Amino acid sequence: MTKEPKMPTGKSWNGYSINKKHEVPKGLWQKCPSCEEMIFTKTIRENLDVCPGCEYHFRIGARRRIDLLCDEGSFEEMLSSYVTDDPLNFTDSIPYKDRIDSYQKKSDENDACIIGKGYIQGRQTVIGALDPTFMMGSMGSVVGEKVTVAIESATELQLPLIFVSCSGGARMQEGVLSLSQMAKTSAALARLDDAGGLFISILADPTYGGVTASFAMLGDIHVAEPQARIGFAGPRVVWDTVKVALPEGFQTAEFLLEKGFIDRIVSRKDLRTELARLIDYCPTKKK
Repeated sequence: MTKEPKMPTGKSWNGYSINKKHEVPKGLWQKCPSCEEMIFTKTIRENLDVCPGCEYHFRIGARRRIDLLCDEGSFEEMLSSYVTDDPLNFTDSIPYKDRIDSYQKKSDENDACIIGKGYIQGRQTVIGALDPTFMMGSMGSVVGEKVTVAIESATELQLPLIFVSCSGGARMQEGVLSLSQMAKTSAALARLDDAGGLFISILADPTYGGVTASFAMLGDIHVAEPQARIGFAGPRVVWDTVKVALPEGFQTAEFLLEKGFIDRIVSRKDLRTELARLIDYCPTKKK
């Protein structure tokens, strides 16, 4: 009877350390929040940050978003040096200044919004995006100013405006100054509309609060990514307020499309082509 080879008690066995613990490199795999499958991070990245199995759309930063939409090398950023101040000397669990510093280091951005000019399949546009990695894309004074400048630039240059919203809403640490950005951006969009401009609003998961209650829902065309959650207050807050059972799929892009609040649901891989098509179909009016 042949005996099984005995594992030696030395330092190695066939080139492998016996006592050393071999750990999987951090960030190599990601778990899909929807189908719960473990997927190579590289595979997700190559699939435009979309799950290859269930097509769950992962949240992505503003710079990554613009890179996916704009023709390579065509984006020219505007107002990149704008930095949030602390007008109220606000402190919650930590001072607002410290919170801003931590998010700047985490995201490598000055604030939660990036704007500029770029080309989408050869069509020149003014484009902007909110960054969910920076205080959940919340809108403070800097974000409101950048959004307004993007709108005014589109009006002046007679270019279509593309803006991607992904936000938890207005930033409470700036109080009424944050809330005033809702009126400021809305007024700028009214001037764009009077000038015959085109605004395509893209709604990513999630889009809530003061962003939904202002510029995000004032587009000529509203395009959402699949299963994006869109609303003013979250379902739990709505339930606590009205005490009524909420419909199936409440506040999802699919629910809003059925009710006529948005115009299109477009997968991330098709978004560039769809935007180019919409720009061609709805040209800005020259005045």
